[in-house]
Amino acid sequence: MMWRREIHPSARKQFKGLWFERAMALLALANLGLVLFDLSYIPWRDFYLRRLPQLTEWYGRQFKGIEPHRMTTAYLDAVQQLEEQVALTGLQSPEVNQQLLNLQRLSVEMVDENPFDGANKTGTLERIKNRMRDQVRADSSKQAFTTFWSQNYLIQAGWNPSLQFFQQEIQPLLATNYYRHIGENGEPIDWFWKIDIWFIGIFAAEFLARTFYLSRRYKRVGWIDAVIWRCYDLLLLLPFWRWLRVIPVVIRLDQAKLINLKPINNRVVRILISSVVVELTEMVVVQVIDQTQDIIRRGDATRWLLRTNRYIDLNGVNEVEVIAKHLTNVMVYNVLPQLRPEVEALLSHSVSQILQTSPAYASLQKLPGVSHVSQQITQQIVADISQTTYQAIRTALEDDRGTALTQQLIHRLGEIFTQELKQHDALAEIEALTVALLDEVKVNYVKRLEAEDYEKLLQQKTRIYEITQSARLD
Repeated sequence: MMWRREIHPSARKQFKGLWFERAMALLALANLGLVLFDLSYIPWRDFYLRRLPQLTEWYGRQFKGIEPHRMTTAYLDAVQQLEEQVALTGLQSPEVNQQLLNLQRLSVEMVDENPFDGANKTGTLERIKNRMRDQVRADSSKQAFTTFWSQNYLIQAGWNPSLQFFQQEIQPLLATNYYRHIGENGEPIDWFWKIDIWFIGIFAAEFLARTFYLSRRYKRVGWIDAVIWRCYDLLLLLPFWRWLRVIPVVIRLDQAKLINLKPINNRVVRILISSVVVELTEMVVVQVIDQTQDIIRRGDATRWLLRTNRYIDLNGVNEVEVIAKHLTNVMVYNVLPQLRPEVEALLSHSVSQILQTSPAYASLQKLPGVSHVSQQITQQIVADISQTTYQAIRTALEDDRGTALTQQLIHRLGEIFTQELKQHDALAEIEALTVALLDEVKVNYVKRLEAEDYEKLLQQKTRIYEITQSARLD
């Protein structure tokens, strides 16, 4: 018995939503393709004409108001009639000579009137004239055409080689010329809107449905907020600047999971960050240093340190004393017990050095067995001193009277320090030296950021990113 696997309703709904997103994304992509084809039709018409001649002629006739130019069409028709006449009566017949005279006249008119100018293809005419001059080795283009379309030249050079040259080198260039009609607004005719209006209508209906759905689903999202949410879709509705539709198309393809823009987005972000990080860092650091210098120059740092009357105390607490108390507690209860072996070793060394300078102790050291005993006595004395001192400090901190005396000592220390600073010129000198030091920091260290190699910084950022990505994958 086969069991059918059930699909969760939310998963089914998400699956249908994804297919809708993909369908609309592909529709937008198709519209963008048509837009790009329309925008490139005139500049690349020669290329399209060689690859897709029928489609190119049909599109130009239907949506660009383009038709073959009468003069170049008449010229190609005259060559076709000459070819048929030569096949019927031969190259040296009077009928062929009459056709050649007509081609000579048409050639001169083409050079004089330049039928390529209306299509901005004057360069094509110049290529035709240059190729014809090179073929008959003449200096004048009119003389070159006249010589080429003559019985003497065609007999001497050969009819078939001459006709082959024209069909391969001249005829394709003549076929690219066209005439484009002008509309009542004075601009060349462009009827692409006949195609685009259908896409705009579909995207407009979708946009209204999406904004209505978002505004109803999320109660806190109004209609204006929903419009802003999908604002990039508005580019699909513009009848001008159609090339901007590439933005919503790329976003839709990414949302539909047809393409993955995350790696590209990450690289773009890294490039932007690497480009501005040096300047931004320099600006921030210099600004901080400048503000610090201004604080020192205005005396704000001095007022904070000395706690003058102008200093504003927000909480009625002397933060310096409280911090000193906390640091003292950490030092006594956490740091000193772990440092006791090192402190005892230092004290033992100091006591031994002091005793070595005593003549009586030196005399005792010479007695047998006294040296070992003296070392034990020294170590015992040091251990007793360190233990007694630590216990005294800890007892003082735990005792209310000791705590009060400790706080009084810290407070008195701060008062004496500030009084001494006020009575001497050391504070002003320290301020001046600090400002000068900050200037040197800016010149010697901060300004060096300007010389950083952006490419080197980018390579370092990329290398770090690749290492972190590989670590995540592992």
